[in-house]
Amino acid sequence: MSPLLRSGIIAAVATLIADQASKLWLLHVFDIGRRGMVQVTSFFDLVLAWNTGISYGWLQDMGATGQTLLMAGKAVAIVLLAIWMARSQTRLAVIGLGLIIGGAIGNAIDRIAYGAVVDFALFHIAIAGKTYSWYVFNLADAAIVAGVAALLYDSLIAPAAAKTPR
Repeated sequence: MSPLLRSGIIAAVATLIADQASKLWLLHVFDIGRRGMVQVTSFFDLVLAWNTGISYGWLQDMGATGQTLLMAGKAVAIVLLAIWMARSQTRLAVIGLGLIIGGAIGNAIDRIAYGAVVDFALFHIAIAGKTYSWYVFNLADAAIVAGVAALLYDSLIAPAAAKTPR
């Protein structure tokens, strides 16, 4: 295995471990379900949300057949991402793909174990007496976003991207 590919696998495994450890700790040690919303700072709360859909809670009313199709699609996506990672030539792309793969597997484990993805992080801001909240998410979601950002940077902005023949 090449050192380049190894870095992507390490990113995937580290993401998966951090994601699952945070969820297990919040569910079974911190007991977020019993505690309800916990204010951490003036702009960040911990709150338990079960997401049966996909990003931003879309497709939550799919039923068992929809959940099975969603898992099958996720499995295919993970395999395709792994192939892409194995063929990638830059460390940033490989690590970005590793983050996406680790996050996708972490959320897939939730679906298998709980029937929904465990989300818990909530950022919000109060402006003129009104509170604006971001979607509730988890570490896997954050890793997926960071991985996509790394891929975009690598393909559009990084110096190597400008030198790649088209």
